[in-house]
Amino acid sequence: MSQFEYIKDIAKYGLENDQEKLLNILNELIEHSKKTRKINFALQLQSILKEAVHQQKNNSLSRVGSEMYYNRVEDKEVNELILEKLTSDYTFKNLVVNNKTKDELELFIKEHEAHDLLKKFDLPIANKVLLHGPSGCGKTLASYVLAGELRKMMVVVNLGAVVSSKLGETSKNLAKIFRKAAFEDCIIFIDEFDSLGKVRDYGQDHGEMKRVVNTILQLFDYLPQSSIVIAATNQKDMLDNALLRRFDLSIEFDLPNKEQIKELVTLTLKNGQFKFDKPRNVSSILRDAVGLSFYSIQKTLISAIKRSIFSLSEKVIPLQAVIQTNTWKDLILQEKKSLQKA
Repeated sequence: MSQFEYIKDIAKYGLENDQEKLLNILNELIEHSKKTRKINFALQLQSILKEAVHQQKNNSLSRVGSEMYYNRVEDKEVNELILEKLTSDYTFKNLVVNNKTKDELELFIKEHEAHDLLKKFDLPIANKVLLHGPSGCGKTLASYVLAGELRKMMVVVNLGAVVSSKLGETSKNLAKIFRKAAFEDCIIFIDEFDSLGKVRDYGQDHGEMKRVVNTILQLFDYLPQSSIVIAATNQKDMLDNALLRRFDLSIEFDLPNKEQIKELVTLTLKNGQFKFDKPRNVSSILRDAVGLSFYSIQKTLISAIKRSIFSLSEKVIPLQAVIQTNTWKDLILQEKKSLQKA
């Protein structure tokens, strides 16, 4: 069937109020979209369908082989705990990391792609990942890459809304998020995870922090293997040891070396619209950039591109913009100086 024919059937069954056939044809369209590589459309349609099923949970809806039988708690309160709900187009081509880190991420992908094989041998599937390392070194981007490679919806947790001053409220909010992930088989991404998983004798909020960590431990233990938690932190040493042991994978992200910086520059300039005015000076700038994060380096490069473009005559729109290497070098040195003061 073509997508046009699916739409006609959806309209027909919707007008006839035949919910069972409507559910069937919608699921067929989702599978058809996946096979024709319209992954984002399939995931978004799947999410809409699940929300509709929840709204009519008192009705009996069925589908052969369906995974749609569930009761889901998703109300206004839960939505406020979510910063963003998205599908990702990012792949490993968008990520610059060292080989060890990349290998660990690729093995995680392979585990989920080999779900049926591992299940046959009764082997567990890793679904709790801790990404740790300095700020700006690709942890958040890596989570987008995992979501894109796995073709899964990702829920970005709004920590500002989850963490509450009310006794026990933070734990309840976390439980709501994890229930959502369990029902939707999606990815939960929690940045700045150390604000939730601190060691239980750390700081002044001993009692409440202990409750939060205990809640996370329980939620981890009962998380379905088809759901995934990705946590990111710049301060791994602040995390509770029992919580660290619950992660199936702990992946470290480092500051880039000269070769990785060169790879980042190539990736940033891959569309061919930009070139350096003095290509011979680039190698020394790459050496100057060692010690900065991927984020800082890319930020200075993009700023240099903008300033170089602004310096051109308004009447001249070249096919290829020239990046002033002296400008980029100055921005690199300024960035290092500002970080040393911080």
